[in-house]
Amino acid sequence: MQAHEIDYRIFGEEMQYVEIELDPQEVVVAEAGSFMMMDSGITMQTIFGDGSQEQQSGLFGKLLSAGKRVLTGESLFMTAYQNQNQGKSQVCFASPYPGKIIAIDLMQFGGRFICQKDSFLCAAKGVSVGIEFSKKLGRGLFGGEGFIMQKLEGDGMAFVHSGGTLAKRELAAGEVLKVDTGCIVGFTKDVDYDIEFIGGIKNTLFGGEGMFYATLRGPGTVYVQSLPFSRLADRIIASAPKNGGSSREEGSLLGGLGNLLDGDNRF
Repeated sequence: MQAHEIDYRIFGEEMQYVEIELDPQEVVVAEAGSFMMMDSGITMQTIFGDGSQEQQSGLFGKLLSAGKRVLTGESLFMTAYQNQNQGKSQVCFASPYPGKIIAIDLMQFGGRFICQKDSFLCAAKGVSVGIEFSKKLGRGLFGGEGFIMQKLEGDGMAFVHSGGTLAKRELAAGEVLKVDTGCIVGFTKDVDYDIEFIGGIKNTLFGGEGMFYATLRGPGTVYVQSLPFSRLADRIIASAPKNGGSSREEGSLLGGLGNLLDGDNRF
């Protein structure tokens, strides 16, 4: 194996974190901001890009790898955690919002997994975190994820996170699954991903579900999330007070009654 072979445990239900067990000198690479806690003797080092083997080809290779991360909206840098102890040590990483953490064994998926841009959490050193360009115009313009998704390659373990409840579907050859574009977490390399117009004037104008959905055609494995972070953020923004005033509900009789029942007497 080129990637470091790491052990792990996932804790929690709605707000999960993953505990990575490192043997002496083993390394795990993580996104900035995902660190939770670690044992004494584990060292942190900020690195350019993902630190994979293909990135060790001089300055140009490192710049190219880091530049790919910028295209996916991520930082130029990642953090590598190495166990300097004589025995096993643990380091933990937490999901940034309520949902599930998914352990991806890339060897079981043919060495490649495609996921949405902001879902990657951490991986064994040696796993390449790159970009996947869409070659289809419709998918690029209306797919919710644009032309660019993240591509995880290698033979080690990687961890991605989803929002809400997670659904895993195993698609047979030719089997099609239709999904809201924002609800896709990731899929294996053999799954064909495209965008389909919902159709119908009433559906388009008044359906409230947008004009397009994603079609995923097997064979392969697909992970779907029930609550994309973008949907959660939209609901929070819509309910937030405008211009320092009260929220929508607080301006009504029902909203005031709800505040009274909740013990909030500001109305």
